[in-house]
Amino acid sequence: MLAADFGNLERDISMLNASHCDWIHLDVMDGVFVPNISFGFPVMEAMAKVAKKPLDVHLMIVHPEKFIHEVKALGTYMMSVHQEACPHLHRVVQQIKNVGMKAGVVLNPATPLCMIEEVLTNVDMILLMAVNPGFGGQKFIPQTLDKIKRLRQMLDAVQSDALIEIDGGVSRFNANELYDAGANVLVAGSAVFNASDPIAEIDALKA
Repeated sequence: MLAADFGNLERDISMLNASHCDWIHLDVMDGVFVPNISFGFPVMEAMAKVAKKPLDVHLMIVHPEKFIHEVKALGTYMMSVHQEACPHLHRVVQQIKNVGMKAGVVLNPATPLCMIEEVLTNVDMILLMAVNPGFGGQKFIPQTLDKIKRLRQMLDAVQSDALIEIDGGVSRFNANELYDAGANVLVAGSAVFNASDPIAEIDALKA
């Protein structure tokens, strides 16, 4: 939703409701953890009232554990927090799951996979940032492909069913490559909302 028209959010979410997209991804930025501010809970509450697809809430903020109950109140399906923002990551993952949400952990491009090795069997999803977080419309970092492959091997080694989500620079032109590398969930913002026919673009990505 970061790439949507904020003056026409109801229109854009209604379009997504009518499309074949699976989740609606909300990027929450605080201007501290990342160098930008996106939207807060009043705006997300308005979006949640219109959304008919599960919400995938990605918190790019410091102290994300403070907002677990507010995120849950939106009706959120998946809540993802950054490893870099959570010194007590295992605890935060458990807190998310204890209120009934799925728990995801996010890694920035320069953060090595070893930083989440101890929670691979606890999380429902690992989100790999394929751009440096903070702004939409950035170019995909090609080293992410190798990172996906290595993460897939790590998850298979511990028999984890955790999904692999990719956020940043995703489009119809690299979707197959990301899927073949081991990704299950692709976040597309600019590729969809900047398209002349967003619903057709979503269909192309799904195909």
